[in-house]
Amino acid sequence: MKVALKMKMLTLLGLFLACSTIGMNRASAQTVWLDQLDLSNATQGSGMPMKNKTVDRRVLTIAGKTYERGFGTHSVSSLLILLEGKATSFTAQVGIDDEVIGRNPAAEFVVMGDNKKLWSSGVMRSNDTARTCSVSLVGVKKLELLVNDGGNGNYYDHVDWVNAKFETTGETSLKTYNPISSDKYILTPPAAATPRINTAKVFGVRPGSPFQFLVATTGDRPMKFTAKGLPKGLKIDSKTGVITGKIAKAGTYIVSLGAKNAKGKAEKTLRIVCGDQIALTPPMGWNSWNCFANEVSADKVKRAADAMVKSGLINHGWTYINIDDFWENHRDSKDETLRGKLRDEAGYIIPNSRFVDMKPLADYVHNLGLKIGLYSSPGPWTCGGCAGSYGYEKQDAESYAKWGFDYLKYDWCSYGNVINGLKDNDPYKVSSLSYNGGGELNTAMKPFKVMGELLRSQPRDIVFSVCQYGMSDVWKWGGSVNGNCWRTTNDINDTWVSVKNIALDQEKSAPYAKPGNWNDPDMLVVGTVGWGNPHPSRLKPDEQYLHISLWSLFSAPLLIGCDMEKLDEFTLNLLTNDEVIEINQDPLGKEATCVHTIGDLRIYVKELEDGSKAVGFCNFGIELVNMSYNEFAKLGITGQNTVRDLWRQKDIKSMDTANDQLDIEVPAHGVLLYKFIPKK
Repeated sequence: MKVALKMKMLTLLGLFLACSTIGMNRASAQTVWLDQLDLSNATQGSGMPMKNKTVDRRVLTIAGKTYERGFGTHSVSSLLILLEGKATSFTAQVGIDDEVIGRNPAAEFVVMGDNKKLWSSGVMRSNDTARTCSVSLVGVKKLELLVNDGGNGNYYDHVDWVNAKFETTGETSLKTYNPISSDKYILTPPAAATPRINTAKVFGVRPGSPFQFLVATTGDRPMKFTAKGLPKGLKIDSKTGVITGKIAKAGTYIVSLGAKNAKGKAEKTLRIVCGDQIALTPPMGWNSWNCFANEVSADKVKRAADAMVKSGLINHGWTYINIDDFWENHRDSKDETLRGKLRDEAGYIIPNSRFVDMKPLADYVHNLGLKIGLYSSPGPWTCGGCAGSYGYEKQDAESYAKWGFDYLKYDWCSYGNVINGLKDNDPYKVSSLSYNGGGELNTAMKPFKVMGELLRSQPRDIVFSVCQYGMSDVWKWGGSVNGNCWRTTNDINDTWVSVKNIALDQEKSAPYAKPGNWNDPDMLVVGTVGWGNPHPSRLKPDEQYLHISLWSLFSAPLLIGCDMEKLDEFTLNLLTNDEVIEINQDPLGKEATCVHTIGDLRIYVKELEDGSKAVGFCNFGIELVNMSYNEFAKLGITGQNTVRDLWRQKDIKSMDTANDQLDIEVPAHGVLLYKFIPKK
């Protein structure tokens, strides 16, 4: 009897303890809202990740319904969350925010668990009712909340994860993370005290045009410059290294450049080609837009030019100081500095009060040994609503030449409304319209042909930058309208998504690059950028190395977009590596293409004039690539080669490509930029 009673009591005690454990587990299980996590680790196509707000900092609203909690982002967007098996489920509602109604956004929401797709919303558009996501996370260690564009590009894809939450096993230490390192590291060795001539090996000029060329040279000052074999009409300033004058007769002239200081001397051969083509290597310089946007002024331009000299960038081949939009008067701005008469009685454009007189500004920049550029639009208004060139192309081309400008960026903008006969000429409406079409080929070419011919008729060389975002396959005809470079994509911004997508979009235009005709994937987004809201580039250090490497491999115009007065050591390291710049400035003018893909590793190869090849091992994935590579035949590389690391400026291996292998370690979103030099 006692034994039976004891067993019964033990059974009851076991049931009690079991029930207590279940109750405790239920009590300890917790809800963790997505907006309680650190959303700043998200990567996205534009803007900043927002907690409980949209990308534009408004109330979250999907199909007319508002939400208090959520994550506002912009496709393409990725947020990685470390779960380590501590979450049991994820629920949310998703949709495109109402703030972009009428902009034709389209996006797809995807939930990935341990690299496997757990759920997809399908493509969603404006006014679609929020779709419910409910996913089991049992056993999942890593979660990715991904938003892809819906197939029509990611412009205006403002997307929301609302009422998003996790059910956990009781552990609330869910963490977001970014696998790309934020640690800055310097690879470019400092320039030596002895002279090194870094200028391009070839320079194009038209007969009779004013000639200005700086022998860009690093090394201690003072320095004495020489130039043997200059054609008649040219002379060099021995103290500054600036060559000026005019060449009357067409031809190719081989000039021996020299630079000497107390520590040593350097020599380099320059090929001057006097003929029909200019910009025989991609333009290098600075543009005001990504830094100052609509707040640009003559004073800021002068300070940028001064900084180009003071920082030493001028000694590495950086040449142009380009003014973007807002040097003109605006049609309806409330800013008094932008208000004034648009043109004089003869139709010549009048700069706004921030600039007043353009010729002294151009002279100031020229006197520093630099060149200067300007901006306009073939439509009646620029992208920002300032006076464009439509109907006054002849007067504008004459003004640019009279003022002494060397470069013109000609931005499509409101010309789309001219084509479609719209009356309001709203440049912002035009941008959307233009990105979605651009009309037939002759229509797309016409405004650039007009300005291109007018620039050619001026008594000075003006580099012509055709800016119409790659519409109508501009790379196939840009040279025929006297363009020297042309945009191949939409605007860049300082996000990995933007740089990656633009880089991957260059293959189709690559065959059309050649001396005087360059594909332009837009400006560099390193340093302090911000379009009027300055901040350090959001690109991680490895992403910035990859960005500069690819733009150099692409033979792209290199236009710095940052605040020149806030150059830190890391950014200077990126912009002053002469061996990397030399790849961009190679006279052969070939653009690199991807010739071998291994998972997320893309290998780009660029043929160089001296018979060597520049090779970029580019990691577009989020995991380190560590491998031994031996498939050199796929890269077109054979025989005995010296392998040189261009960022570190040192030889790393002598190898027989038929039998040897190369050990490579490429960080996530990073690059190895090598030069394979055949042994003779």
